[in-house]
Amino acid sequence: MIIIAGRLTVDAHDRDHYVTDCVAVVEQARSAPGCLDFAIIADTVDPARIHVYERWESDTHLEAFRGAGPDAGQTAQLRDAQVHKYRISATEDP
Repeated sequence: MIIIAGRLTVDAHDRDHYVTDCVAVVEQARSAPGCLDFAIIADTVDPARIHVYERWESDTHLEAFRGAGPDAGQTAQLRDAQVHKYRISATEDP
């Protein structure tokens, strides 16, 4: 399993618009093969912060969905991005 998690920072006055613009991406991701969860949400405390959370069955599924990534307009709005990819291995309880 693959988890993508982190935060994006945009200008505070752009945050809600940025999140709204991501609705179609969230819908597409959630219906994509191998997507277990996908969310892009506004932070409840910091008006410039957006949380990113994705959970995928595999790298293959993630890469098939990801394609070219965010469009140029969304990328231009970013002031900072701290998003990381984690690989989770299933383990059995002893």
